[in-house]
Amino acid sequence: MTRELTCINCPMGCELTVEVEGDQVISVSGNTCKRGEIYAHSEISAPTRTVTTTVISSEGRPVPVKTAQPIPKNMIFECTAAIKSAEVHLPVKVGQIIVEDLLGTGAQVTATKTVK
Repeated sequence: MTRELTCINCPMGCELTVEVEGDQVISVSGNTCKRGEIYAHSEISAPTRTVTTTVISSEGRPVPVKTAQPIPKNMIFECTAAIKSAEVHLPVKVGQIIVEDLLGTGAQVTATKTVK
């Protein structure tokens, strides 16, 4: 089977052609760097994404946050809901951990901006 993917690891956005047999990648073409091949393998076997969103502090101010590590793609909506329900009190410093282990994924959620 052939899968067409657009690599999201750098601004080049290479159009990848991935030959797949079962859940195994046989070959990758169209990539201009090694990151494209790595992306194709991970996207076929266990796709992940970094989630960026906001949490409303108890003071009513939005706090921008993101997952420090990518999470499984099939958990994005569940994780986003869990992030949105996190309790945050101001002040918050950039890099501060908001959620330690997001739904057992091992990913931390950190503030991306200082909010006083």
